[in-house]
Amino acid sequence: MKKMDRFRLVVTIFCLSLVALTFLPSAKADEWNKKTIVTFNEPVEVPGVGAQILPAGTYVFKLLDSPSDRHIVQIFNQAEDHVYTTILAIPNYRMRVTGKTVMTFKERAEGQPEAIRSWFYPGREWGDQFVYPKSRAVELAKIVNEPVLATPIELPAPVETLKTAPVIAVKPTGEEVEVTEVVQTPPTEVAAVETPAPAATLPKTASPLPLVGLIGLLSLGAGLTLWGFSKRAV
Repeated sequence: MKKMDRFRLVVTIFCLSLVALTFLPSAKADEWNKKTIVTFNEPVEVPGVGAQILPAGTYVFKLLDSPSDRHIVQIFNQAEDHVYTTILAIPNYRMRVTGKTVMTFKERAEGQPEAIRSWFYPGREWGDQFVYPKSRAVELAKIVNEPVLATPIELPAPVETLKTAPVIAVKPTGEEVEVTEVVQTPPTEVAAVETPAPAATLPKTASPLPLVGLIGLLSLGAGLTLWGFSKRAV
């Protein structure tokens, strides 16, 4: 093998390593934040001060963070340059997985917009059950005649506050009950092998960069080995 050919081989392998470094992290990021574009034909209510209403239109839902037993979700405008609200949510399980985004709504009071209840990303058993301010949660519980997730803190609140805010469930009477009366838990055999947000903590506790680095080193090592063999052959 000519000296120029050996040089080209090493350069080619190094370039392939750089390609892996460029594309692998971005593929993980899209799955982690569960970016979802949703168009509402009518106004909808989301957790916030009083009854916070989003006008009919297109919005982007993203998972911002997922500390242990809760998720922090943000709603953007279509251009993603404005955050309408930051929502506290509790992981919820569904038995039937679908290939489309599923958002369920509570029944509405007469003349009022529907209140968004949960968000399930396509192909995932685990979704997000939204938490409302306690006073509004009691009102919604009366409308649907079932418990609603609530928090006693004032909303909107900083992300760090949402990470530790107490979460309860309230009945139409205002009585507090266990959160498990609102969110569904998976069957025992499923719970043993799955967690509410398997990918959500990846950016904080793990990163694909070490793997990419390993790939790069192995690729470079392979190139040097081939170069060594070709040198001996000459």
